[in-house]
Amino acid sequence: MDFEIRRARKKDIKHVQQVAVKSWKETYRGIIPPEIQEKFLQNAYSDRSMKKRLKHTHIFVAEAGDRIVGFANFSQVKENGKVELGAIYLYPDYQGNGIGTALLYEGVDHLGGVEEVHLNVEKQNEIGKRFYHAKGFEAVSEFKDNFDGHTLNTIQMVLKIKDAAGTA
Repeated sequence: MDFEIRRARKKDIKHVQQVAVKSWKETYRGIIPPEIQEKFLQNAYSDRSMKKRLKHTHIFVAEAGDRIVGFANFSQVKENGKVELGAIYLYPDYQGNGIGTALLYEGVDHLGGVEEVHLNVEKQNEIGKRFYHAKGFEAVSEFKDNFDGHTLNTIQMVLKIKDAAGTA
């Protein structure tokens, strides 16, 4: 499958929002109640929140043809080389084609100086956990998270970039 990874632009906001909504509803069906998902998506992916993310974080989009089919959102790299992967979502039909992997590594390569990528994943998110394990992420802790009144079982994972590249 042909696709391109690039930095997100303001004109991409609506497309990123659409990917987030579709991916969330598919991923968290049966894990997070629909009304809590809806509330989260309205807040986290509002136009205002997205403009803030574009300004203060790093968003990369995956484009197949003329359609945005996925995105990844990274925090700023901290002085100790740590970065947080806050989101990586694809339309379900595009999963399994190397796009998620390309988004992950484009972010790491583009940001520079990244030594560790940190993320949180819901314990029941089997697709996410499989993806992260396949990329070399390791679980470092588990905790219960109050997500708008719903308890999530969250796993914190870390990818050590030197280990992933085989140079540690």
